[in-house]
Amino acid sequence: MTTSQDFADQPDNDAAELSQWEKYGVDTSAPHSARVYDYWLGGKTNFPPDRAMGQAIEQAVPSVKAMAKENRAFQGRAVRHLAEQQGIRQFLDLGTGIPTSPNTHEIAEAASPGTRVVYVDNDPIVLAHARALMVSTPASRTTYIHADLGKPAELLSDPALTSTLDLSQPVGLLMIAVLMLIADEDDPWGKVAALRDALPSGSFLALTHPTQDFDPEAVGKVADAARAGGMTLVPRTKEEVSRFFDGWELVEPGVSPVMAWHPDNGQPADPYAAYYWGGVARKL
Repeated sequence: MTTSQDFADQPDNDAAELSQWEKYGVDTSAPHSARVYDYWLGGKTNFPPDRAMGQAIEQAVPSVKAMAKENRAFQGRAVRHLAEQQGIRQFLDLGTGIPTSPNTHEIAEAASPGTRVVYVDNDPIVLAHARALMVSTPASRTTYIHADLGKPAELLSDPALTSTLDLSQPVGLLMIAVLMLIADEDDPWGKVAALRDALPSGSFLALTHPTQDFDPEAVGKVADAARAGGMTLVPRTKEEVSRFFDGWELVEPGVSPVMAWHPDNGQPADPYAAYYWGGVARKL
């Protein structure tokens, strides 16, 4: 019987490893957003097409690796804010990506050992690593679901989710750098609304989204590179990102550059150096 640890124990960067992953249904011939992001963060769970895509985007935006780290830092601050200041004890993390410590459950558990976290992604490699590495403390509970963000009804009814999270109690919904993978014609706003509608009052949504607002030419090249590689990557304006929060109460400072949202060490000299909008909002 193959376990998630068997996946995690596979080597990560040679021909034999590619063959091993392909046996388990992983398409190593095309880039995947989670693995490109892993490459930018300095991880090892990525393949030649992922690195080629990451490098192509880096040619358009040389500081993209630093931006990815700033985006990840926003996630940590948002989770900490929700756990420590808002009392959120359960999280639904959509578009989890390759585990990169500290992960959501580690940050949340530091505030409360009773935290419950459900991670969601659609890459088999993420599934393997998440199940092997995202282990919570005995007092908490962590679950991983292989699911499609584009099918919110199926996601919300998944037994692993409903047995881990109590959807009658507030939930912290995390959508960090994932909505750009859904084209406008597939109605990302409607999909987010379906998820938000399923959550009770007192729940929060935290999300980030790449934008062309800060450097239209460079980000346009990024979108073109992604399209040429077979990936959907849709940067959106502040107004378009703000629509994801419609009807919910934004936490100050509202939708802002990720570097300017509750920074740990004072406001950065250039908050627009990372091309992402970010925000956190509460359901009334």
